[in-house]
Amino acid sequence: MESQQPPVIQIRHVTKSYGHGDATVHALRGPGGDRPQGVSLDIEQGDFVAVMGSSGSGKSTLMNILGCLDVPTSGRYLLDGIDVGHLDEQQLSLVRNRKIGFIFQSFNLVPRTTALAQVELPLAYAGVRAAERRRRALAALSLVGLADRAGHKPNELSGGQQQRVAVARALVTAPAMLLADEPTGNLDSRSTEEVLAIIDGLNATGRTVVLITHEDEVARHAKRVIRLVDGAIISDVRQAKVDGPPPALDLAGARP
Repeated sequence: MESQQPPVIQIRHVTKSYGHGDATVHALRGPGGDRPQGVSLDIEQGDFVAVMGSSGSGKSTLMNILGCLDVPTSGRYLLDGIDVGHLDEQQLSLVRNRKIGFIFQSFNLVPRTTALAQVELPLAYAGVRAAERRRRALAALSLVGLADRAGHKPNELSGGQQQRVAVARALVTAPAMLLADEPTGNLDSRSTEEVLAIIDGLNATGRTVVLITHEDEVARHAKRVIRLVDGAIISDVRQAKVDGPPPALDLAGARP
């Protein structure tokens, strides 16, 4: 059944260039030769999209734009119905906090800070009261199987556990989209499967996921694979997901 809601992500004719004159680099340009049309893309609520491409393909630039970490040179981007091109820096910061859950390859955890406090951080920035922050952070840690590690600091956790803390932190604000940049790049094979199973489960409950990866095995978990070359989308394919049901997750406790 087609989604009756507007796309979580809607970009139209987006380009991104760096430099000037002969030194200009067109990181995103889309098709069109001498007259590039820019990149256009819709991602519906509940989709799971893997974005792939080699170094220099434009996938990192696209991720930064989708994550409101950078702005396009031209074109339009609507995130969950919000035209981000009309927002100032403070408003963009609020959108990042409330609408996007980031998961990075390097975990980006704060040293000497407990897992519980790490997960509470986005809620603290959003002004959520302490008791509610704790409740929601504990619920998010429980979802990723780390309720018993709430008091542990990063140096007391394995790499896989650290990334699961990062996943809990990303989902605790109930964002419109999880944006994962090479989330398994620093993990061994067992931890990779554990983290991907959690992401599968979150998507199965309706969470929209955009995953940046260069690994085919990781991309196999997605419902849809987009490939970029030289700043343009060259393919956008629906695929059968990997075998095996995702774990059942109850997100109610982690929602606002």
